[in-house]
Amino acid sequence: MNHTTHFRHAGTGRQLHAPDATLTVVVGGEHTDDGYEIFEIIAPKMDPTPLHRTGWGKSYYVLDGRMLVFVDGESFELDPGSSVAIPPRALHTFTVLTPTVRFLVFSLTGGMGRFHADLDASVPRGKPVDEVLRDIGDVLGRHDVTLENMKAVP
Repeated sequence: MNHTTHFRHAGTGRQLHAPDATLTVVVGGEHTDDGYEIFEIIAPKMDPTPLHRTGWGKSYYVLDGRMLVFVDGESFELDPGSSVAIPPRALHTFTVLTPTVRFLVFSLTGGMGRFHADLDASVPRGKPVDEVLRDIGDVLGRHDVTLENMKAVP
């Protein structure tokens, strides 16, 4: 086993950038023998990521702001203190309802961290999503993430 003690001061941690959010690694899979990870997410109000499936389960816990989470045809409005568990392979996305939302993601396995590290390294920042779709597609092909379609939630 490769569990290690890990301490992180508030306001520190590796930052990963995605087209729709900034993730701070709170606890990485390298500290939990790939059992789980924890991320702090800050996402602005914008068009949602297309509906997608991941090979890992996860839970969202809202700290600040409000968001609408879609999971397998159901929607859940989350405000501070609310949470939702998303099973592996569930079709899901979220929409930010306030100027920004800050939430924690508890993710099973180290898959989310590997995916977002690759996304951060491979997709140019500051460009509209439609200009980097090929780069995003290349990253998706290397990880257990699939898009339902390239349209956002209605």
